[in-house]
Amino acid sequence: MPLDPSAIGREGPVHERSWSSKDALLYAVGVGAGLGNPAQELPFTTENSHGVEQQVLPTFGVLLAQAPGPGIGDFDRTMLVHAEQAIRLHRVLPVEGTLRAQARVQSMEGKRSGALVTSSSTATDADGTPLITTRSSIFIRGEQVESGAPAAADDWTQPDREPDWEVTLATRPEQALLYRLNGDRNPLHSDPAFAARAGFERPILHGLCTYGITGRALLMSAMGGDPGQFRAMSGRFSSPVLPGDELTVRIWRQDGGPEGALLFRTLRGDGTVVIDRGRAEVGAPE
Repeated sequence: MPLDPSAIGREGPVHERSWSSKDALLYAVGVGAGLGNPAQELPFTTENSHGVEQQVLPTFGVLLAQAPGPGIGDFDRTMLVHAEQAIRLHRVLPVEGTLRAQARVQSMEGKRSGALVTSSSTATDADGTPLITTRSSIFIRGEQVESGAPAAADDWTQPDREPDWEVTLATRPEQALLYRLNGDRNPLHSDPAFAARAGFERPILHGLCTYGITGRALLMSAMGGDPGQFRAMSGRFSSPVLPGDELTVRIWRQDGGPEGALLFRTLRGDGTVVIDRGRAEVGAPE
């Protein structure tokens, strides 16, 4: 069957997940922490450095909040791309812990060349205290669905001035092979034959790896390296990244926006925008 619009509003099962210090360290290395300067991000890449207390990269919360969703119909998985991702933290992520997460299908929207399916996930501590809220959209090329009310227009506009921060970060040629150890074993990121069937010259980097690298840039610049100042982040994936590409994150304080509001874009070395319409919030999670 094609996409099933009756899935809108449906929730998946409550999913319990535990993580350890090792999981947080593996995620940090998977999104490039320590690359080029192993001493620069020790709070996120080590647990036993003298005078350094281990901390968790805030975007790790996207993985922690993942939960199995309800079925949305049948489609060709090679036609699926990650379109948008948002995270909001309600507390600083602990080094280890257990949470319960539940996913919900928010909407299905027909586009000219496919369908956009948006889901949310809410994660709480074992005692029910909110920890993480995420929103994720996938775009499925070639699928069609009857749309309801169109999504509200996004008024994102790049400021007409130089960015307040600009951070350039490298990726490894084997970055996708490292990142997949966090649980995303989609062969699009490792199998050349599968990537070719999807229309790519070689396996591409996970969108959430690019997202995590961008989150590091935001954290280390506009947020002073303090996870306690990382409240929220969202962005739209606009072009693929190949492992080994250099990424530049351009960050602006939002003119006329709320205190702590940021706008950002992530670009490949050739200037192609790979995460567009980026927004972030500086401040204590709430």
